Amino acid sequence: MEMTTRGIWTMVHGMGFGALYLLACSFAIVELCRRYKPHSLQPIPTEDEAFLGRWLIVMAVVAWITVLTGAYVIYPWYRATPPAGTSVLNAFPQALLKSNPSTIGWHAIGMEWKEHVAWMAPISITMAAAVFFRYRRCLTNYPQLRRGVLIFVFTSFASAGIAGFFGAELNKHAPVEGGGTIKLMQGGER
Repeated sequence: MEMTTRGIWTMVHGMGFGALYLLACSFAIVELCRRYKPHSLQPIPTEDEAFLGRWLIVMAVVAWITVLTGAYVIYPWYRATPPAGTSVLNAFPQALLKSNPSTIGWHAIGMEWKEHVAWMAPISITMAAAVFFRYRRCLTNYPQLRRGVLIFVFTSFASAGIAGFFGAELNKHAPVEGGGTIKLMQGGER
C-alpha cells in the first residue's frame, strides 16, 4: 500500500483536521444548548464555563489550521497548470475535472463553493469564542447573546460540513496526487 505525500497532506487536512473540527462543533453545540438553556435554575459551574471557553479557543485554532492548510498547501496543487502537450492529467486535478463534461461541474460549483464557504468556519467560530469570553456569565440572562453564539457555532459547523462534503467529492473525482511516494505496507503474493 502506497500513498503520495500530497495524498497524505490531503488526508490530514480533510479526515484529520476537518473531521476533528466537525466532531468538536457538534460537542460545542450540545454543550451550549445544555448549559445555557433558557430559564435554567442551576447556575453553571465556573469549571464548566472555563472548559467550554477553552474548548471554543481550541476549535478556533483547529478551524484556522484546517482552512490554512487547505488554502496554502492543498489548493496550489489542485490549481497547478499542466505543461503544454500533457495528455495525462492525473497530477492536475483542476484540469482533469475541466477536461470532462461530466465532471466540470465539480470544479465550477464544487470547488468554487468550497474555496469560499470554508472561510466561514474559522471566522464564525472565532467570533463565537470572542463573544463567549466577553459575556460568558451573561449568556444565561441574555437570550440574544446565547442565540448569537449558538448561531455562529452552527454556522461554522454548517460551512465546515459543506466544505468537507465538496472536498471529499472533489477528491473522489480528481484526487490531489503527486510528490514522493511513501510505502505504508508491503503486500505479499499468495
